[in-house]
Amino acid sequence: MNVTHVGGPTVLLEMGGWRILTDPTFDPPGRRYNFGWGSSSRKTVGPALDAKDIGPIDLILLSHDHHADNLDDLGRSLLPLAGKVVTTVAGAGRLGLPNVVGMQAWESRVFRAEGKSDLKMTATPCRHGPPLSRPIVGQVIGFVLEPEDQQTIWMTGDTVLTKALGQVSAQFDVDVVLLHLGGVRFPITGPLRYSMTGRDALRLIEQVHPGLVLPVHYEGWAHFAEQRTALDRVFETAPASVRERVKWLPLGEAVSLPRS
Repeated sequence: MNVTHVGGPTVLLEMGGWRILTDPTFDPPGRRYNFGWGSSSRKTVGPALDAKDIGPIDLILLSHDHHADNLDDLGRSLLPLAGKVVTTVAGAGRLGLPNVVGMQAWESRVFRAEGKSDLKMTATPCRHGPPLSRPIVGQVIGFVLEPEDQQTIWMTGDTVLTKALGQVSAQFDVDVVLLHLGGVRFPITGPLRYSMTGRDALRLIEQVHPGLVLPVHYEGWAHFAEQRTALDRVFETAPASVRERVKWLPLGEAVSLPRS
């Protein structure tokens, strides 16, 4: 299994013959994007790879379509080119493309293609903000991927720490977590968080017990309150048994993951 961190939430997974791209973001830095309800953010770092260099994509996993740090303009241009795009039910309706599949939390599907291992996919719940914020922040999902004879991968999606995330460990033996972090905050909403902090990550690792944790989506935007340096300080306080599971991916380089 190869993993390439393009930047932000965007990761290329190559496993079982599948080429899978998560939350495609390829716009250059510098622009400010509106996130709705008076919130906005500026992109500060561009992708390590250009969209044209990604190559053919079998599946795009789109945690949500309505925030530009998870789907920007150049990322959106890739959607019609993929074999399938999997996202929220609401997102599938907005996108309106024939290759888009909408899934609810805890719904499962099996994807099959000639020359590829069968791939079971289950959507996992996300709450992209404080309690009662879903009508404002919209639908978001994560994904558990269970390819035949391969490691099980969980892409958490943008979410704060909730009891529902702990239920993932009861249903799946997770080998690798693509962990969306950053502790997102906006000036207009003060101390409220819209994604997991480093301390949240440590609690989740203790609950799920994955073999490997790959932090993503913690840099490249002004609204991330906890970027790499801050997260490192938090992770240094964890027991060695937790710290040794965390691997920071180099940007733009394919990394072969050992079997856990």
